[in-house]
Amino acid sequence: MNTKIYKEVLYLAKELMSCANKKDQAGFDAFYQELKQICEDNDGTDKDHPVQWETLGDFTDELEQAIGIYDKALEKAIAMNSKDYLSSIGFSAALLKAELGDKVGAIQYLEQAKIHSNKIIDKELKAEIHNLLKKLQDE
Repeated sequence: MNTKIYKEVLYLAKELMSCANKKDQAGFDAFYQELKQICEDNDGTDKDHPVQWETLGDFTDELEQAIGIYDKALEKAIAMNSKDYLSSIGFSAALLKAELGDKVGAIQYLEQAKIHSNKIIDKELKAEIHNLLKKLQDE
């Protein structure tokens, strides 16, 4: 990923968290728009990267819209064959599906995330994927 863009996305994520913690909706909305613009400007270019889309999804309040953004991030991760991003984005989307009461949809995302997580180092993420999948399947 382009270092300049990565630093911008990281900066915006920190600012979005700060605004959320301070309940500064106007500031949050402004930083969100900046992040969204970066995603749109880079979409389909050599600067496009799943991390910017995943971050946008993370800060999207409307859950269905966030899942759509995660799906776009997953497309980018598939194109790169990035198991780390495929695992983390799939897990995030599954959490939202579960929150929306779509257990079947959540399980589908988790099953894919689990397959991809076999190739990653992050043991904590692997465990979270496994545990949530088991919990949903056992319900």
